Order: sequence, then structure tokens, then C-alpha cells
Amino acid sequence: MSPIPAIKKAAAEATELRRQLHRIPELQYQEHQTASFIRQRLDELKIPYLAGVNEAPTATIATIGNLAKPCIALRADIDALPIEEQTGAAWASTHRHVMHACGHDGHTAALLGAAEVLKQLENELDVCVKLIFQPAEEGGGGGRVLVQQGVLDGRLGPKVEAIFGLHGWPILPIGMVSTRAGALLAAMDQIRITIRGQGGHAAFPHLTHDPVVASAMAILGLQSIVSRQTDPTDSLVISIAQIQAGTAHNVIPDECTFSGTVRTVDRDLRRSVPAMIRQRMEGIAAAHGCQATLDWIDGYPIVMNDPAMSDLVARVAGQSLGEGQFIPAARPSMGGEDFAFYLEKIPGCFFMVGLCPPSETAPALLHTNRFDFNDQALPACIGMHVGLVLGYKR
Repeated sequence: MSPIPAIKKAAAEATELRRQLHRIPELQYQEHQTASFIRQRLDELKIPYLAGVNEAPTATIATIGNLAKPCIALRADIDALPIEEQTGAAWASTHRHVMHACGHDGHTAALLGAAEVLKQLENELDVCVKLIFQPAEEGGGGGRVLVQQGVLDGRLGPKVEAIFGLHGWPILPIGMVSTRAGALLAAMDQIRITIRGQGGHAAFPHLTHDPVVASAMAILGLQSIVSRQTDPTDSLVISIAQIQAGTAHNVIPDECTFSGTVRTVDRDLRRSVPAMIRQRMEGIAAAHGCQATLDWIDGYPIVMNDPAMSDLVARVAGQSLGEGQFIPAARPSMGGEDFAFYLEKIPGCFFMVGLCPPSETAPALLHTNRFDFNDQALPACIGMHVGLVLGYKR
């Protein structure tokens, strides 16, 4: 049976599903309406599922096919972001200050569409398929929770030997697919630095050890790590996004705290950066008569694609979507994704599907209040999911 007619039908239905999901965005681990919507659709398709796991009650894990066969997994993230939507779409968010600004509504609808097609092909499949509808990608580490609870190792359904996930990409031409072997997305860690000095009257700064001035120098000094302590060919981002200090305009405070993100795509560099930051911050603080402390908070690992699974994605894109529909990613992106937790355990591939129509020169970007997943990309998303299942060989 050719899956093409079924994919076209499922894509048309997924458009309405996607718009319904877009209306009910929910933040990490609060996706109760979304989970109910997903489970209702799986019930309609007569696909069995596990409704919730420890520490992730909004997760849904479904299976299609013979559980005795090799199992591969397809994953979609389901949470939204704390942003007030400004798209003006008829299907705009009905939840104040929450919207699907990263396209997870599209990812979920595409996986539900693929589920519809795969269910029809169930008796023909050479593999068992595990569908993972994962909460809390946006900073909550839902992928880490599901891995810890056993979604891959056989404690929650069949043991998985390969996994695939996709992300709508607004700057990539509509329906195009892109990925690369090795590092695709960066590790994303957090830093919080506190500089403590001795405050006092702002009119007499010479009688203080000013932590604000020390912090200003320290923030600038962080960029010298990027430009002078690491190889210029290595990718490293250190961005400070928050600063807190003081209670009045004429009082120098005792301490100043600033925090931000560190992005790396090399595992050795990721391990060495904390010591570089700590040494530089302590030295700059000491030069101002202050003390510095660093809190390093491990975030998401590097999204590291398996070469063989990346080759499969490229091959399926050409076969399912047409020649020329695959573009190799030239370099990693410094964005992050908790799909990395799955890839630390088993082979797999994370890939991008283009959302940008030919006439668009300035598409709304991810995590902005104007972003809306392009429904025209749903056939490609569903086609890739189905093609990977049909094309996978041990």
C-alpha cells in the first residue's frame, strides 16, 4: 500500500488539529488540556497509550505495531511559552500570556497525523513504533524525565533502538529538510555570578568596594574568554541577560548578581568553561576588593546526531519529498533542545523542516509573538515520520 494518499488525507486533518492545539497552549508540565486532546485523538484512532508517567503526568506514550519487532521512536514536544500572542490568527491563543511560539502545536499535530497513517499500515510494518508526546521541552527537561523513567530502556513499553524528532524552522524554505551528523544544536547551561563587596554612600565611592563596577568589568571580561582563551574555530557563546543590584539610586550595594547562558557544541570545551569563568571572575573581583562566586547550572546537552541515522533522514527526505528537498546543515546552531537526552542513550537524529513560503522575506522567528507554524509544512512533516518508519533497517 502506498502511503501517499493517506499522508495527504492525514495532513488535511492535521491542519485542523494543529489550529485547535494552537488555541489551548499550556506551559511546561501544565499541558493537561493538550494531553487530553492528544489522548482523545489516539482513542479515535484505536491506538493504545500510556497516559502519564512519574514526574510527567502530561506525557503520553503510544505504540503501533507488533511489540515483538524492533522498536523505533518518534517524538513531539507539546508545551508552549509565556508570550502574549500578536499573530491576529483566527485560531490565536485563548490563554492569556501563553502561546505556541515555538511550533510545538505543529510538531504534535504532525505526529498525530503520522499516527493515523501508520495505524493503517500497522500490519505491514517491519518495526514497532513508539510515539512520544513529551511535555516541558522549553526549559523543563521533559526529555530527561522520560529517559529517567524508562521511555527508552524497556520499562515504559518496548525497548527503543533508534529515535527521531523534528522541528519546524522558519528560515528554511517550505518543506525542505536539513540536518547534519554530529553536533546539530548546542549544549545550553546557565551561570549565575555574585560579586560581594562593601557598600556605602554613593557620594563617597572611595570608601566602598563597589560590586557594581566590579560586575561591569566582569561582564566585559567574560567575552575575553570567548576571544582569548578558546580556539577561534570553537563555537562558544556567553550571554548575560539579567543583572540585579541595589535598592536606591544613591546607595552603593553590598553585592551584585548577574546571570545568563553558556552555549557550546564541543563536549571537552563544555567541561572546561566553568573553570575559565571562575578564574576570571575571581581575579576581576579581587582587583576591586570584592569576592566572586559562580553557580553553574547544567542544562541541556549537545544534540549529537548519529551518522547512520542522519544519512537515513537525508535519504528519506529525497525519497519521500523529492530530489533536492534535503539541505545538509553547514554548521551547528547555538540553540538548544532536550531531544539531546534521548541521543545520549541511543542512536537517532533530530532534523529541521522548513516553514518559510517562497514569497516571505522576513518570516516571524521562533519565540516571538508573531510566530505561527505554517500548516503547508505538515505534509512534509508527516511524510518524514512515515518515511523514517518505513525506511528504517537494523
